[in-house]
This record gives sequence, C-alpha cells and structure tokens, in this order.
Amino acid sequence: MKEQTDKAKPRYSLAEITTYFLKLGTWGFGGPVALVGYMQRDLVEQKGWLSEEEYKEGLALAQLAPGPLAAQLGIYIGFVHYGLIGATLTGLAFVLPSFIMVVLLGMAYQQYGGLAWMQAVFYGVGAAVIGIITMSAYKLTIKSISKLELAAVKSKWLLWVFYIIGIAITVVTEKEEILLFLACGILYMLIKAPPQWIKKPSTLPAGILFSTGFWHYDSKTLQDIGWFFVKAGAFVFGSGLAIVPFLHGGVVKEFGWLTEVQFVDSVAVAMITPGPVVITVGFIGYLVAGFPGASIAALATFLPCYIFTVALAPSFKKIAKNNSVKTFVEGITAAVIGALVGSVIVIGMRSIKDIPTALIAVAAILSLIYIKKLQEPYIIGVAAAIGLLIKFF
Repeated sequence: MKEQTDKAKPRYSLAEITTYFLKLGTWGFGGPVALVGYMQRDLVEQKGWLSEEEYKEGLALAQLAPGPLAAQLGIYIGFVHYGLIGATLTGLAFVLPSFIMVVLLGMAYQQYGGLAWMQAVFYGVGAAVIGIITMSAYKLTIKSISKLELAAVKSKWLLWVFYIIGIAITVVTEKEEILLFLACGILYMLIKAPPQWIKKPSTLPAGILFSTGFWHYDSKTLQDIGWFFVKAGAFVFGSGLAIVPFLHGGVVKEFGWLTEVQFVDSVAVAMITPGPVVITVGFIGYLVAGFPGASIAALATFLPCYIFTVALAPSFKKIAKNNSVKTFVEGITAAVIGALVGSVIVIGMRSIKDIPTALIAVAAILSLIYIKKLQEPYIIGVAAAIGLLIKFF
C-alpha cells in the first residue's frame, strides 16, 4: 500500500523538475551520453526522485524511438509523474538555454564571420570537430553494432553489412537515403524477429503508416526548413551526432543553404554549447533564415521526438518487450551509424586542408582516447587558440 502511495505522490514538484532541466540545459556539457548519465546520478542516486526502473524504462524508450537521446529521456522523465504538462515543461526547459545560446552565436557569426580572427578560430575548431566526430562514430559503432572482435562481428554480420552499405552510399552520393535506413530496419526485423502478423497473414494489422540577419527570411525557405527538419527529427535514432550526415546531405548538398565550412562551424557550435548536440539545428536555421528559421528548425526537429515519447510512454512496457520492434531499430541504427562514418569521410576530405589541420584532428582523437573525462568544449577551446596562433604568429 505504501509503495502505491509513493507512486501516486511524486517526491518532487513540477516546478522542481522543470528547474532541474533548466539548469541541466544551461550547464550540461559533454554530449548525450554524459547528459543521460547526469540524469541518472542526480535524479535516481542523489535526489531519489525516480526509481531505477523508471529511469531504465525512459532510457529504453529514448533508444528505441527516433530523435535525440537526451532530450527524449528528459521528456519521458517529465511525463512519468506529471503527464503531458510535465513532458512539455521539461522538454522546453532542457532545450531553451542552448537554443538561446546558438541564436546569439549565430548573430555573432553573421556579424564577424568574415573577419580574419573569426576565420582563424574556426580554422582550428573545424579540424578538432572532425576528430571529435570520428571518435564519436567509433564509440557509436562498437556500442550499437558490436565490438571489433571476430566472434562479435560474426554474430552481428548482417548489421555490419548494413553499416558498410551506409558508409559506401554516403561517400558516393554525399547524401543520406531515408529509404535505405527503413529498408535495413525492415529487412533485419523480417530475418531476425518477424512480427506475428507476418507469420499469420490472416491477422493483418489495421494499418501501417510510415547585419546579423535576425529577421531575414522568405516564406518558401521557412516551409523547406520546416519539412526538412521534421524529417531529420523523425528518422534519426540515438546520439545527437547521428543527425550530422542527414543534415549535411540536406543543408549543403540538396538545398545549398550552407557551405562545407559553414556546416562544420555549425557542428562546432553544437560542441561548445551545453544541452543536446542536436541544437545545432537552431544555429543552421539562423544562418539560413534568421530567428524565424532558427525557431522553426528547432521546433520541427524536437517535435517528432516529443510526440513519439508522449504517445508511446503509457504503453511502453509492452512495446519494449517486442523483439520485432527491437530488431527493426537495430537495423536502422546500423545503417545510420554507417552514414555518420560516411559523412565524417566526406566532410573530413573538405575540412582537413593541410598538415596543421590534420595534426589538430589527430590530436583531438588522441586526447579523447588518453585523457579520461575530457569534455569536448575544452578541446574546442584549445583548437581555437591554436588556430589563432597559426594564422597570426
């Protein structure tokens, strides 16, 4: 009886959980893995606001559904005891601080981006970002597919095939194919864990649906931004960096909104700001269409993960046990991470311009390997200083 009472009456108020996520969005550096770790440490271990079971359910949902991992977990945590209003407030509180920061950085970039000192800063920063993404892609590969051991690779050989196909198609076409991701997910599901309605065709499902330029924009561009970033939010799983290849294919190749240099700078901005890495979409939106573009890009990217989370949360325990759903997501994830590696190759070939930038990229990788608990903003800061030294001294 006491356990039921504890569940019915949360140990924290709506204001307290909202304030927590506002602080986390303001000071939480380190990317999605670090952010979900902070939530577990603070809310489960230290404050005792959530049970270990509630936290694990939220993390599983964030991994299974499309969208940025840390933001989804935050939305789910808000939903646990305070429903739709809790999910909305925690999601907004988590994203808003970093959104404001990237808009301010976008204003500064538009104003000073052509100056020599700004170019020197991003000369070093851009190279470091390539190193950071390379390391992240490696970590995602061994975490989501398998370790680089013969037995592990053999047992997950089909996922490695999807991974390699994702790399090859991204390098050759220099864009990402959503249909490829879906095909890999469906094929892996059909092979490894076909759903019951496939085994018994008579029970088909009811339906299967698949100066700073602050106010400079045009309505057609805003429509394109909205539709493109909705797709970005709806078809990218896991780490925020998994969205990079999708964004690169759209904003650089398909629409030509940004140059290669501007795109790498946008990823760098995501690295130096707290909160979800995906907030780089706000910076990109600002460069394309001012504040309206930033707002629509951020809203469109985070809206799908918000809808998925609040829609699936009530019945998630049942969904989480469905092997067909798990294998579908595994297949998509393998292809998406392959695309991330492919995009690193494509972007790297354009961003690593000379020996100094190559050395900075390698140094960033080695720093992340050998210096424990080193956070990306420190690497970015050092790379910026090196860029200034190289260009002016």
